[in-house]
Amino acid sequence: MNFRDLPTFLRFPESYPAYLAMKLGQFSNLEKADWIFDNTFQELEDKEARGVSDSWPAKLIGPMVPSAYLDDRIKGDRGYGSSLWKPLSEECIEWLETKPCESVVYISFGSMVSLKEEEMEEIAWGIKESNLNFLWVVRESERKKLPESFLNSSEEQGMIVTWCNQLEMLSHRAIGCFVTHCGWNSTLEGLSLGVPMVGVPKWTDQLTDAKYIEEIWGVGVRAKEDEHGIVRRGELIKCLKEVMEGERSKEIKKTAGKWKELAKRAISEGGSSDQCINEFVEHLKC
Repeated sequence: MNFRDLPTFLRFPESYPAYLAMKLGQFSNLEKADWIFDNTFQELEDKEARGVSDSWPAKLIGPMVPSAYLDDRIKGDRGYGSSLWKPLSEECIEWLETKPCESVVYISFGSMVSLKEEEMEEIAWGIKESNLNFLWVVRESERKKLPESFLNSSEEQGMIVTWCNQLEMLSHRAIGCFVTHCGWNSTLEGLSLGVPMVGVPKWTDQLTDAKYIEEIWGVGVRAKEDEHGIVRRGELIKCLKEVMEGERSKEIKKTAGKWKELAKRAISEGGSSDQCINEFVEHLKC
């Protein structure tokens, strides 16, 4: 782990006092718990899990992704049951259906990350100049940061929406890459659905997740920031080409497919996470 890979509340604790206090508070009485459930799976974080289990009764029950996208054991289980904003999934799917297989870059920085206007512009022009099709989730509050000339000139190349069902998008055959802020939920979804990733982490655990995406799990690359903390258009283009078209893309796609199968195996009947859930159920029966 390098300094740039550490969570921001550890790198700069004075900048996130409330968040750091909240995080530390979550560990204040774990020794009193009989069970601690972690949204990950043994094959993904075996060594880390064993280290945690030495201190706390941790059980891995992930990936906590709706069944329809994994083993389909629970019929009709296609969502988490809630959404922060009204998703525009039907329009997105209709648009994706018109695109070739693995030709679209899906971009989403989650529900909390707010990029600087300069970085939004750099990412916008990087996507435009890459000549790749794109589906970009831009919250209404962030849309004003996009250059008007970009919006007017990219209608044929891409689609910009305020919100959508991310799982439906990532599972679509047209999606070839996921540009992500590397939040844990998004990271797990990308892994579980076998989608190569370009990491653009900003704070908290996202930087560590990006380290794992690139160097440990081998399912993508992390975009490098300049001295001002901004991912420039040239860097984004380089990362997209590497994941989508370059020689390394073959290896990344193969590795992403491997993790997809391992995630499915973990939660399927007899898998490592399935066994942990069954152990808990049996404990409740005693």
